[in-house]
Amino acid sequence: MKNILFATSECVPFVKTGGLADVVGALPKNLNPNEYDVRVIIPDYTCIPYEYRNQFRYVTHFYMDYGRHVENVHVGIMEYEYEGVHFYFIDNEHYFKCDRPYSDSIRWDIERYIFFCKAVLAAMPIIGFHPDIIHCHDWQTGMIPVFLHSTFATHSFYWGTKSIMTIHNLKFQGVWDMRHFVYNTNLPDYMFTPDKLEFKKDANMLKGGLVYADYITTVSETYAEEIKTPYYGEQLDGLLCARSRSLRGILNGIDYDVYNPQTDPKITVHYSIADAIPQKKRQRKHCSKNWDYLWTKTNS
Repeated sequence: MKNILFATSECVPFVKTGGLADVVGALPKNLNPNEYDVRVIIPDYTCIPYEYRNQFRYVTHFYMDYGRHVENVHVGIMEYEYEGVHFYFIDNEHYFKCDRPYSDSIRWDIERYIFFCKAVLAAMPIIGFHPDIIHCHDWQTGMIPVFLHSTFATHSFYWGTKSIMTIHNLKFQGVWDMRHFVYNTNLPDYMFTPDKLEFKKDANMLKGGLVYADYITTVSETYAEEIKTPYYGEQLDGLLCARSRSLRGILNGIDYDVYNPQTDPKITVHYSIADAIPQKKRQRKHCSKNWDYLWTKTNS
């Protein structure tokens, strides 16, 4: 059996701002449990609804060094099982006490997620879950492959562990002043060069993940080709072309439990595969009548 750890900044049903949360919420529960032990780790945001947080179970806590001059930073670990999937939550109220997962300050978010990336790797040996693969999602987890090849490279627990970096939206990369990165990562200066983390004299978390990950995926085959061009590549097309042998597009699926036309409460007319065409026509007529009514009321 293979052990897979999904590392992400958001996941349905706990916290969601976009499609990333849907993918991470749906994919683990649909992988064959007889072949894969899939677990998910996310920050323990205080904005996670109480109905879930109230059921989290305390596992343990420890202290780790963080950055260049900060010692004994608290890392708590909570856990919860949902729809057959084991979830871990990294707890630190200094970083994750919030009304929403992302702040208005990219500098602050970069510091928070650098902490999260290091805490994920520090937590696994304590939990005792040895991942064969760590699947990292978007820039917020980009430092995990970097730390695997630097800070944790000599840690025997991770010998043999591979990493995957999935790009959901290349536009967002986690870019900030290089000195800020050096201070918060405590990585050596030679890692902040144009072939590694440096990006136009700043540093770039997603770029780091793309450089150091063993494999790169994105949300469709089309997007995998597009991001290798200057128009869509968000100034990382050269790197993605260089890593094209390790880059694949895998089309996002959907969660059939959520998007089920037989039960979906957000549609008026429900249907199955047997009566899809006539019922869709009914739905279209119903929507058309509602639109005509709203247009009339708005313009009367």
